[in-house]
Amino acid sequence: MIEIDGSVGEGGGQILRTSLALSMCTGQPFTLTRIRAGRAKPGLMRQHLTCVNAATEVCGAEVQGAELNSQALTFSPGRVRAGNYHFNVGTAGSCTLVLQTVWPALLMADAQSHLKLGGGTHNPMAPPFHFLERSFAPLMRKLGAKVELSLRRLGFYPAGGGEIEVTIWPAADKLQPFNLRERGARVEGYADCLAPAVPRSVARRELERLGGALGWSDDQLREAPVRQNEGPGNALMVTLVYEHLTEVFTEFGEKGVSAEKVAYNLVREVRAYQVSEAALGPHLADQWALPLALAAWKRQQAATYTCTELTQHAKTNFEVIERFLPVKFSTGASGSDWQVNVQPHVF
Repeated sequence: MIEIDGSVGEGGGQILRTSLALSMCTGQPFTLTRIRAGRAKPGLMRQHLTCVNAATEVCGAEVQGAELNSQALTFSPGRVRAGNYHFNVGTAGSCTLVLQTVWPALLMADAQSHLKLGGGTHNPMAPPFHFLERSFAPLMRKLGAKVELSLRRLGFYPAGGGEIEVTIWPAADKLQPFNLRERGARVEGYADCLAPAVPRSVARRELERLGGALGWSDDQLREAPVRQNEGPGNALMVTLVYEHLTEVFTEFGEKGVSAEKVAYNLVREVRAYQVSEAALGPHLADQWALPLALAAWKRQQAATYTCTELTQHAKTNFEVIERFLPVKFSTGASGSDWQVNVQPHVF
């Protein structure tokens, strides 16, 4: 039984999700205490409980503490089962975080799986759908893990109501770690603005201000088509396509924040990435750690990537991964950038 203190490091829900994912992948049970102890509302919120219930259904786990506001959980996994699953957060809580929880385990299954996930698709505190589709999934395919994602309906806070569908193919014997030290040549860059049930002038102002700041032409600035019964919500996104990877940056609009401020905040984040030579931005650097560690463990082969920033979120994720997998993360600074190494233990 692996014992984990959920208040250490970043102290958020990522500790729970990584623990669930790797417990299913390795068959190791765990006990998690002081869940989200540093948060204003500690314990399991609705989206965290959905992650626990999804993991339980996927592997037939024995669980104690799976209830709202619980600050302690014991999870003993069974065998991962491929299949057709439908998980709904029931609020605007992120359904992409539920995907993040079960995705690694279903890669280890012996057959194809299909997921329908309901909840928030574009949340400030979670990887948005378009980040997963354009940035994360292509890297997973390069790693040997085939996956397809489809957005059925946008879901923003506070209404939620989003829906995505995901197909995952088994890849336990196909994972192959690789180094990602450089972006390669720039291929293209463009911006999208999602603004369902919001005045169209908001999207135009955001795109115009962003395009002017980045020196982009009109054909690089795109207003997403509006569908009925979505929103309200607003997400301004920049997608930068390079030879070896794609990065997606997102800034969310909210009441009391001008369209110009939303654009300014996103431009600042994009420029911080552009002045660096590292491959991955801060969010992708965090998300990439777990699948790369799985591949390094399966193949007994080390791998390296560079990133613009090492967040506390990422460092905490490294520590949790090391509790479940026989791998070691090491990091080193190179100017303002970072290099992350994942090394499997040799017995």
